[in-house]
Amino acid sequence: MGDPGARRVPCRHGSRGTGVRGPPHRTAAAAVSEVEAVQRRTVRTLIAGQVVGGLGVSAAIAVGAVVVTEVFGRDDLSGLVQSAQVLGAALLAMPAASLAMSHGRRLGLGLAYGLGAAGALIALVATQLELFPLLLVGTALLGGGTAASLQARYGATDLAPPQARGRALSVIVWAQTVGAVAGPNLAGPAGDLASALGFEPLAGPFLVGAVVLGLAAAVILLWLRPDPLVTARRLSEAAAGASAVGSSAEVSAAEGAAAGGAATGVPAGSAAGVPPVRRPARRTGVLRAGWEAIAASPPAVLGLISVVVGHTVMVTVMVMTPVHMTHGGASISVIGFVISVHVAGMFAFSPVMGWLSDNVGRIPVILGGVLILLVSVALSGTAHEGHSPGLTAGLFLLGLGWSACMVAGSTLLTDAVGVAERPAVQGASDLLMGLAAAGGGALAGLVVGSYGYGVLNAGAAVLLVAPVAAMLIPACRSLSNTRSA
Repeated sequence: MGDPGARRVPCRHGSRGTGVRGPPHRTAAAAVSEVEAVQRRTVRTLIAGQVVGGLGVSAAIAVGAVVVTEVFGRDDLSGLVQSAQVLGAALLAMPAASLAMSHGRRLGLGLAYGLGAAGALIALVATQLELFPLLLVGTALLGGGTAASLQARYGATDLAPPQARGRALSVIVWAQTVGAVAGPNLAGPAGDLASALGFEPLAGPFLVGAVVLGLAAAVILLWLRPDPLVTARRLSEAAAGASAVGSSAEVSAAEGAAAGGAATGVPAGSAAGVPPVRRPARRTGVLRAGWEAIAASPPAVLGLISVVVGHTVMVTVMVMTPVHMTHGGASISVIGFVISVHVAGMFAFSPVMGWLSDNVGRIPVILGGVLILLVSVALSGTAHEGHSPGLTAGLFLLGLGWSACMVAGSTLLTDAVGVAERPAVQGASDLLMGLAAAGGGALAGLVVGSYGYGVLNAGAAVLLVAPVAAMLIPACRSLSNTRSA
């Protein structure tokens, strides 16, 4: 007969896409082993999508401003291409999250990458025909590739146990390094290819971007099976049902860990476990559902603030650094070197941040990220125009602080909500992050033009008060309640 609790392992859902198959009498350990195999396949697929998709986005967007200047002859409009791409990424986050919420990660990410490929094609046509409004439409849709790259990091956490979520998420962030570094270097070969095909040479990166982003969509749609979010949701529901009828503790614990619901191994300072699974009743209003779930959880609020503030500070300072260096006579090659150091700080050390998040705790890593960002803006804000070692160090630390806040904040946000609400919460986070960064980037030019680069960095330092306050206020309230008692 076997252990009656073991028969409640949800292997019956294997044919429905959970990826968990086997006879009803298999052990809980076997069930967890199968889920771990699905997780490994998921991470490999997401890494492949990140490398390919990141290459497409960075290759296409690298020439956007140059296209406006050289093809359209409008220096004053060159910044709008980047703004359109950032806004597109923010606005497309919610449709991708909504699709993930109803049909799983595979379709949500596949749609976003597909829209990015379509946007690159539209930008190619717009460049060839010299239609500026159409170019903005294309680059806005190109933001779908960015939206997919951002939401892919959450896909790696769907089946990861809490004590490994930070590392799983950080590996996906790290995979963006290849595309971010290699993409812009494809401009020359892509231009030669476009010329050979009879297109405007500067449209070449858009052509390469369309092909590569289409390939990223195919990778996700074909290989992200079984869907990690659908699998996690069904395992979590099965575990909740087993607990309700008094199933064996071994099976419940195993299924809960596989679905990300166990607290075992979560370090102090991170969210422990996952709230009970609640399938949202609302079919509409995904954005509202996300805000409500965040507002109901103080750890989720802290995670959101950390991600949004860290990203906004990074974008605001980074976009104006080349201008500050140009004013001091720095060459293009020197500026490129400094930005490369910054990109290395952003992505190369993300696995370290993931390990620290899992072993030290989410909140300590967020606090460390805030402190690193404060040192960064102090160094950058006091650096003279042109190139200096202090500015290079400041930009490296800007990327490193961003990495800490992004990895630990995103992991904390995932920890703090149930499986069913995660896509809405994560989409709302990416939407706000993108809008805040776009606004910060737009205001940065006005601040530097009127008051200088130092004042811009001082303003960025003021923004960093928000995550610190989000950490201290609950602690102060808890201390006050303890004293009152």
